[in-house]
Amino acid sequence: MKLIFIRHGDPDYENDTVTDRGRREAEALSPRVLAWQADHFYCSPLGRAQDTAKIALQKKSDELVTLEWLREFHVPVEDPVTGEETIPWDFMPAYWTNFEDMYDRHNWVNAPVMQTGEVAARREMVCRGVDELLEAFGYVRQDNYYITEKGNEKVLVFFCHLGVQFVVLSHLLGVSAPVLWQNFFVAPTSVTVVETEERERGKLCFRCKKVGDTSHLYAAGIEPSGAGFFEPVYGKEIKKYY
Repeated sequence: MKLIFIRHGDPDYENDTVTDRGRREAEALSPRVLAWQADHFYCSPLGRAQDTAKIALQKKSDELVTLEWLREFHVPVEDPVTGEETIPWDFMPAYWTNFEDMYDRHNWVNAPVMQTGEVAARREMVCRGVDELLEAFGYVRQDNYYITEKGNEKVLVFFCHLGVQFVVLSHLLGVSAPVLWQNFFVAPTSVTVVETEERERGKLCFRCKKVGDTSHLYAAGIEPSGAGFFEPVYGKEIKKYY
């Protein structure tokens, strides 16, 4: 089984949709998505993901299934420096790297800052959603891997967000979500692929084959967006497109 994750197009967060640039990105993505001949398409309920999916899928958009657990992982926590509300992946390196729990695939939700919000509960919702979906296709979670009576080669496509995508990958690959949040970046409309590897009959894991691929944008002459990426050099204004 192959799972393909697509981050939404360049975002207009204020109106929860995509910018004109985001629409062009989704249009450039469309031929690639349609060529996959995927079995099922799933989407976050948020507008920016829905709009990206509908543009990319064109006449196939009626096949789109909305899943609540795919919404962005925007769980408010208390900023350890300012005391203000923030998202659970927006921390300075000098802060988050001091906590060993942040590097633990299970215990990152127990880090002090994560305890200031409903992070553990939301993470549980996401993991349960993933596992229930996979079980419907014959893959059952057992400890840290999956078992199946008969594997398949179905292709599932997910239109979602950077934050929740890394929570899903954290669960499938056994990696701390904060490590993925802080050390990886996936641009708008980028493609990430994980696929089952069944080396023992009936026992399998997921292996990542591609992260944040934007070849469809370069093919269309579009520079990938840097939306969600912070300063590459301190004190210099980041260019949104690079």
